[in-house]
Amino acid sequence: MAARIIVYLGPWPGRFSDLLTDFCAEHEYQLEVPEGSEAVHAVVNRSLPSCLVLDGEEDIETALTLCAELKKDHFTAIVPVVILIPANENELTADCLAAGADEVISADDSVREQNLRLQLVVRRAQRDVAVHPTTRLPGTGQIERNIGDRLAGGEEFAVCYADLDNFKEFNDRYGYNHGDRVILLLSRILRDVVRGLAEDGFVGHIGGDDFIFIVTMEYLEPCCDEIIYLFDELVPYQYTEEDRRAGYFLGKDRRGSIRRVPLMTLSVGVVTNQIQPFTHTAQVSELAAEMKTYTKSLPGSVYAVDRRRPLPDDTGRS
Repeated sequence: MAARIIVYLGPWPGRFSDLLTDFCAEHEYQLEVPEGSEAVHAVVNRSLPSCLVLDGEEDIETALTLCAELKKDHFTAIVPVVILIPANENELTADCLAAGADEVISADDSVREQNLRLQLVVRRAQRDVAVHPTTRLPGTGQIERNIGDRLAGGEEFAVCYADLDNFKEFNDRYGYNHGDRVILLLSRILRDVVRGLAEDGFVGHIGGDDFIFIVTMEYLEPCCDEIIYLFDELVPYQYTEEDRRAGYFLGKDRRGSIRRVPLMTLSVGVVTNQIQPFTHTAQVSELAAEMKTYTKSLPGSVYAVDRRRPLPDDTGRS
């Protein structure tokens, strides 16, 4: 699950110390107070907190700049940002909203109103159906939007559909809590690798154990290679020592028959517009799903790129 953390950047102790301390105690959040913008970036990327509060009383320009930077990044834009502004400076509200702030709280507001505004911004983020509640990654709507933007920009790119093999059987044996841990592990691998290697890369969570990551062509191979390497290194430690050593466990298939269930592997089906043109997002998602199904028929953790060429009388399908 997403970390229950409130991050605050500003003077500590300061005017809003009691507000944040009381809010976190009442709603069972952990409060983190990093020093400086770089430290905030590190915390936000590491933990994806429930909310970031920026104190603009002493340094509004730093607050505005940091907010704008986080909101321009696919990976950190989902974190709600609250900016605190001085009393009698309500004209700053528009500047904060223009920078991407989700809420603006003034020192003029009563303590009760300040508390309620913090509650509302956190609740809105929790209700946001565009973000998966377990991984905090963008959902199908934002995935389609990202593909559409790349198509409109004439960019050559790869859409990679990642899916776990033998996940259902793992869930049946170890329980959904452990299953959620594996989902979170995979989301972190995808997010960290794509963010670290692919400029302007994107990672989304369709649901369950299905993920999409989108990169430009130059980053396709290094990202897929690194993702599969890390997954194969880390996933065995989600099993008991006995199952890990054996490399399998005995479980039931969909027909109820007992069989050896191997350790989970990762299948990544890849489609690109380098060989055949894409005309709309539905076509991309359909082809990516086809490639994922094909890749799951291959042994081990693997990625496969669709290199089929469209037929002369085709409309983009091959």
